[in-house]
Amino acid sequence: MKPLLPGIWQWSCFSDEKQLDFNGLFLTVGEHKILVDPPPMTAEASTLIRRNGPVDYLIVTNRDHVRDAAAVRTEFKCQVFVPQADAAQMDLPPTKTFKDQELLPGGIWVIHLKNQKSPGESALFIQQGKGVLILGDALIGKPAGSLSMLPAEKYADREKAKEGLRRLLKYQFDSVIVGDGVSIMTGAKPVLEQALQ
Repeated sequence: MKPLLPGIWQWSCFSDEKQLDFNGLFLTVGEHKILVDPPPMTAEASTLIRRNGPVDYLIVTNRDHVRDAAAVRTEFKCQVFVPQADAAQMDLPPTKTFKDQELLPGGIWVIHLKNQKSPGESALFIQQGKGVLILGDALIGKPAGSLSMLPAEKYADREKAKEGLRRLLKYQFDSVIVGDGVSIMTGAKPVLEQALQ
């Protein structure tokens, strides 16, 4: 479990198939404790989370990032929020669904991204410090220090997918935390711009 930014911790599970880390996040924003896209939890992660008090919410950014959410919900007895457009394709009954431009607890804004791998793909934006973007499958952090789209076969139309991602550039952020791969903690916006050229 490593601290990324004030109030944001990450734990990871290495995928042999994809050859990168699947990352889960633990956020303490205001009085809320929130988990995002949890892979299998390490004992260290579970201990740190419990030490910080009860978890209020678990947010899943897309249908393919359910990961270990069912077990985590059972362990922490938290509410589960999922994208409205993906809810029907998930084996995880949500407490609530969310849609574009919705403000979630903790001051987390939903940015729905069109034409991605899944119809509900959503980024999360937190106006903390210089701004933080949390991505599910929108872009991956591989190789380290860069951001890249998924392989072309994951999209119905890769160019439309890239156009859908340009929406992220309207936001002011310095950090991009990725669900897969290595996050960029400072100077991330120019890296994202370059990935979408």
